[in-house]
Amino acid sequence: MGRPTKKYSVTLPEDIAEKARARSGPSGLSSYVAAAVTRQLERDNLKELIEALEAQHGPITDEEIQQTRQELYRARREQGTPGPVE
Repeated sequence: MGRPTKKYSVTLPEDIAEKARARSGPSGLSSYVAAAVTRQLERDNLKELIEALEAQHGPITDEEIQQTRQELYRARREQGTPGPVE
């Protein structure tokens, strides 16, 4: 059984809406938009976490970012999903 849903009216630029509809496939535009909003919420939460940690521990250095990217790349490779971590 799926999650409860509620209908909303959202206004999008026509070209973006048509590109999204073309890519949405059999799941439909609503599922495509829901997935995009979910990803944005995850990014917003991550940004808030980073800001809180930086307020407590100071800014993250470029060296720390590079080290973490390398660790993520190594973990992806071990899982069989190689690719750059950006």
